Amino acid sequence: MNSDNDLQIAGDPLEVPHLLQPPREHPATVAEFAGLARAIAADRAQWAELVRYDATTRWYHRLRTGPGYEVWLLSWVPGQGTGRHDHGRSSGVLTVLEGTLTEHTRRGARTLAPGAQHVFAPGYAHEVVNDALEPAVSLHIYYPGLTEMPMHPAAHAGAHAALSCEARPVTA
Repeated sequence: MNSDNDLQIAGDPLEVPHLLQPPREHPATVAEFAGLARAIAADRAQWAELVRYDATTRWYHRLRTGPGYEVWLLSWVPGQGTGRHDHGRSSGVLTVLEGTLTEHTRRGARTLAPGAQHVFAPGYAHEVVNDALEPAVSLHIYYPGLTEMPMHPAAHAGAHAALSCEARPVTA
């Protein structure tokens, strides 16, 4: 009878610490960046007291940095938006903390409620707007840190132009 088992062959993995990877201090994968965003979102004490609302412009605050990445906290009052843009060579994770935001892309629009998370690659173009009646707060992680935000023409500019041509005042 053969009494070999995994522990006899390979040894106890807990007894071989050199085979175990130490926990990382900073995220390095998409999943780890998304996990960092969820951890920050869950810890309201880290960000809630920092939030400010500005009626004239979107408010933002760099919450933390790490090797090659940045974490930003943004607030949005109703009607505020980004305009259509991309993030240059940066990838990102957008997480809604409070309120509701709408993301517009060439594929259409989608509502991002609290807890919603969107991961994007370099060159991904979108517009984010608070078209709700309540303020919103979001968390953005960029890797590498955001160095540019090229603006793009609105995807639906033609529709707005057509509507404005038809909406002429009626004269008697």
